[in-house]
Parts: sequence; C-alpha cells; structure tokens
Amino acid sequence: MDPQLTIALAGNPNSGKTTAFNALTGSHQHVGNYPGITVEKKEGFIKMPSGRCVRFIDLPGTYSLTAYTQEETVARHVLAQERPDVVIDVLNAGALERNLYLTIQLLELGVPVVLALNMMDEAAKQGMTIDIERLSQRLGFPVMATVARTGEGLPELLKATEAYIETKRGEPWEPLHISYGPDLDPVLRDMEAAIAEAGLLASEYPARWVALKLLEQDEEILTRSRAEAPELAADLERQVDEVARHLRDTLNTWPEAVIADYRYGFISSL
Repeated sequence: MDPQLTIALAGNPNSGKTTAFNALTGSHQHVGNYPGITVEKKEGFIKMPSGRCVRFIDLPGTYSLTAYTQEETVARHVLAQERPDVVIDVLNAGALERNLYLTIQLLELGVPVVLALNMMDEAAKQGMTIDIERLSQRLGFPVMATVARTGEGLPELLKATEAYIETKRGEPWEPLHISYGPDLDPVLRDMEAAIAEAGLLASEYPARWVALKLLEQDEEILTRSRAEAPELAADLERQVDEVARHLRDTLNTWPEAVIADYRYGFISSL
C-alpha cells in the first residue's frame, strides 16, 4: 500500500488523541516500538472522504517538543524526518490554555496544523463555551469540535483536514515567529542568522527553532550542534551563557522561563 498522504496525530497525554486514532483507523493499524526504546509506534491507514488512502501516525503523547523525555524526542524526530502533510493536534477543550502550549511549538516548527478540540461535551458540562470560528480565524487554520469517544465530529475533521492539505500542497513549511521580548529577541535574531548561514541542522529544523532549543538548553540539539559545527556551537553557547547571566542578574530568571512566559502570553492573547 502506497498512500499519497501522511497525517500525524499529536496531543497531550489524556487529550483523547489515542481514542481518536483508534476511532479513525479501527482495525487497520499496527503497533510496534521505535528502534532501541520502549516508546510505542502506532500507525494505521484510513480512507479519507475523497476515497484517498492516507497513512496515520499516532505520535507519543507529549506536553512539549523539548527533549525532556523519550516521547518528546520521538515526536519531534517523526515530525522533522517524516515531514507529514499535516498534523492534527488533539486538544482537551476543557484545558485549552495548557494544551495550546504544544500547538505553539508545532507552529514554531512550521508544521501545517489542524486543531481538534476534543472532549467538547466535557467542556460544555464545565460551563465552558469556545468560539471555534474566532479561534480558527486568529490561528489561520481549521479548528474543529470533536468527541472522539463517541466519534462525534470526526468525519467533519477529516473533511476539513483533507481540504486544508490541498491548500498547503507544495508550499514550504512556514514557522510561526513569536516575540520573546527585549532581552531575548536580539540574541535570538543573531543566533538564527548564524545558524541559517551555516545550515546547522537545516535538513530537519528551522534556524530560529534551533536557536530557541539552544536557549532552552535542549540536550539533544546541544550535542548535535557540537558534533556538526564545534566552533559555531561554542559561539552560540557563549551567547546563551551571556544572556542567561544577564537575565539571572537583572530579573532573577533564565531563558527557558522567559520563553515559556511569552508562549503563554501569546496563548492568552488568543
């Protein structure tokens, strides 16, 4: 079977992502492990509304794309190396702000995203209402309401996803740019320019994303940068150390915390 399209499902643990995956793929799935680790690898095939066969990848449940856990490392490797046509990000609608943190990181990677606001029935029971149309307008891509447990909204989700893929076909990934404030923006700009000029990890990640990961002290990106471009890596780490020292002395904080604060600020503005 040689499907034309690959769709990845991403989401926080307990967002209903795997329930959605099982509902969509049914028995047309297989489960294994990623090489050398115990993280489960789940894939399946489904027919889209157009009749086209599509490969579905159920990414491990993660809260972010920084390599704190094997699951997070696996999720970003799949995204960077397999480059799915779209990622359906499954969110727990009742915890929208917390769940959107992963969404923002997917967008900073440049991945085309469709949001599935799942557990909408639970959100309604909590007295929550979400202006889905407004959220979609603000983000610039489809946002769909689903209840994966009952299958509600899943056919509409697939239809919207397929239509969105058509609009994105052939276009390069476009990373979201967020301002990280007066302390980080200048150093981020300088690091991004140096990384882009050297082509550091360019086959997998946008230059700005690599710079952000270095500011977040991401072990895997640090190690790979040192191996691929030792002199550049040393210069980049010097810049990170300088801004980290400045933040510690002036604001009693560190780059990773500032980055998280500005991401949540962006989410709050949504």
